[in-house]
Order: sequence, then structure tokens, then C-alpha cells
Amino acid sequence: MAIKIFIDQGHNPSGYFNSGAEANGLQESEINYQVGIYLRNLLNNDPRFEARVSRPEPNTVLGTNNTTSLAERVRMANEWPADYFISIHCNYSPDPAINGTEVYIYQYGTQAQWLAERIMYGINQVTGTRNNGIRENPSLYVLRNVIMPANLVELAYLSNLSDAEKLRNNPYGFAYGIYLGLLRYFGFV
Repeated sequence: MAIKIFIDQGHNPSGYFNSGAEANGLQESEINYQVGIYLRNLLNNDPRFEARVSRPEPNTVLGTNNTTSLAERVRMANEWPADYFISIHCNYSPDPAINGTEVYIYQYGTQAQWLAERIMYGINQVTGTRNNGIRENPSLYVLRNVIMPANLVELAYLSNLSDAEKLRNNPYGFAYGIYLGLLRYFGFV
């Protein structure tokens, strides 16, 4: 029985509501989309996993506003039902010096935390981003409403030049880091 992973590529395409951050010539929704597709392909090429994405095409728009967009992502994961939920995002700060990777979870001391620690290690190892830690945030809609362990991964900062270059030049590396984290979490490596 394959492990079912739902990959939510955060935000809608540019030009629509809820399209995410932009900085250094990069658009968050496009990075999220591409990393999600790479991750889906890695997982679906591994017989131990079955993966689905929230945005199968670059122009897929979910919902009609922020609330219905988030609700649709949660509905898709819960109705499948997925075994694990990974939401992919890029971060932004008005301070361009801030950089690194963060993973948000609903609660510490859970399977989501153990998974987040391995995903963080995988991303840092493959891409060279800084480990900014695993952060508990029960207010995030997707983490609060999915019925399976969930991670919201902030890959890196679009607003930081070094992070932006990593996101621009190596989206596959971020996907591979998450994939490695999943392999370690399940004890496959």
C-alpha cells in the first residue's frame, strides 16, 4: 500500500487573488508550482509513494477568494484521503538580510514535527539554506484543518538575494530535499 502524500503548491498563479509574494524577479506561486511538480514526480517514480498536487497545471486557480482557495486545498487532501500533507511556500521579509528555511506545524511533539525536522535537514543539505527551525503555528488554516500530519514549508526568502538565486537556479534541489526528508522519516534511507 503506497504512502499517500498531498502536495499543496501554495497560492494561485500571478494575476489572480492570493498569488503570494514577489521579489528579485521571482513570483512565489511559480516557484511553489514548480517545486511541487518536481516533488510529485519524484514521489510517483518511487513505488512506495503516491502523490497528488493541488495545482496540476501552472494556470490552475483554486477557489474564488482566499478563504475558498484554502478550503479547496484542505478538501482535496481530506477527501482523498492523504496520509501526509505538505504545503510549499516561499518567504518574504522587508529586511533583505533575513534568509533561510522554516517549517511550520500545528503542534510540537507530533508526527508532523518529526517529519518537519527531516524535511528541514534534507532541504538544508541539498540547497545550502540556513535552518531557521521548526515553528508551531496553530493559526495557519491548512495546518488547522487537514486531518493528517501536515507541514507548511517556507523554502527560502524571495527577498534575500542569495536565497532568491537558490530558488531561481535550483527548484529541483528543494523538491529533492523534501523527498530525502520523507525517505528519512519513513526509514527508507
